Amino acid sequence: MNQKEVSELRRRWRVDKNAVSRIYGCYVNSNKEIVSNLDESLGTMPEEEAEKYLGLLKKSLSGALGKNLIDIVFSTQQVMESEEHKLLSALRSSALKDGQTRETFYRKVIDRLDMGGNNYLLLMACDSYDVPHRGKDGEVQADGSETVFNYILCCVCPVKMSRPELNYFPGDNEFHYTAGQVVSAPELGFLFPSFDDRAANIYNALFYSQKSDELHQEFIDAVFHTEPPMSAAEQRETFQSTLSDALEDTYSVEVARSIHERLTDQIAQHKESKSPEPLTITASNITAILQDCGVSQDKVGAFREKYGEQFGEGAVLSPANLIDTGKFEIKTSQAAVSVSPDQSYLVETRVIDGKKYLLIPAEERVEVNGQAVSFEA
Repeated sequence: MNQKEVSELRRRWRVDKNAVSRIYGCYVNSNKEIVSNLDESLGTMPEEEAEKYLGLLKKSLSGALGKNLIDIVFSTQQVMESEEHKLLSALRSSALKDGQTRETFYRKVIDRLDMGGNNYLLLMACDSYDVPHRGKDGEVQADGSETVFNYILCCVCPVKMSRPELNYFPGDNEFHYTAGQVVSAPELGFLFPSFDDRAANIYNALFYSQKSDELHQEFIDAVFHTEPPMSAAEQRETFQSTLSDALEDTYSVEVARSIHERLTDQIAQHKESKSPEPLTITASNITAILQDCGVSQDKVGAFREKYGEQFGEGAVLSPANLIDTGKFEIKTSQAAVSVSPDQSYLVETRVIDGKKYLLIPAEERVEVNGQAVSFEA
């Protein structure tokens, strides 16, 4: 899915836009016990309550593609034979109305999901989207629908105790100092099937993780039984170690800076272009940067080989997962120097009297602990 397709579905999760008839789910305690089941008509709820439920589900379609929103890919054999895919398909085909199928899914999730001992609310809904046709100019033609996209959306929301407050209880006509249980924003969720090229793709699902470095791989294994994807944090760490291991002593500050600058520029240009397609890079893109930096061919070849070993041959990555575009930091065992990425060229490396130094020009105001100081000549 691209960003435009995700946004198209997100816009539906309002009371007046979707075709959701009921909200399903269950409230699970820290002992993995279902405390209560949820099966309510969206149409008979108070509007504020319906908006809250839809808002929670909508959150599972938020964040960055490749970082918070991750493609889950099923093999052909899984689509044909696996119990996981059959269960997801049964949930979708029944529009979640089959109670036994829902119970089977709940149990599969509850038995494996680790929420750190917290209570949580598992929410599900099924939407039926009459996909409007887009003309050659990209404009939506409301009366030109070509297909109906039936899909399920699921999210898992931690339930936390709020701060105790003095609350009024009308039935008792009294005030009591109590703490309530509040449903938090979803920590994970998924869309099935994917909305690829504005149509259903049963070979894919879109998984959501609020924290890009905590993908709840136990949930992915239980629900999809696919190879767990590498988180954004793992991708960055693996990428940096791959560069370091392959280039060895030729991996200099200048090479690291060049890679950081080039990837930052690509991310900025892609954002400016407002392209709905996610920005991606391959090993070839990085080796081209290394060659421009004058890295020897044997080191470039070593990087390409290690890249294939770590990420897979022909792996496509998001540059936003590989660098922090907000900072450029250099650390030693004694200190750390952090500069704005667009000012990284100011940092120089020198060897003076046999010692290595990091040098930064101090031509303007200099502060120590927030106070301006002067330089002695």
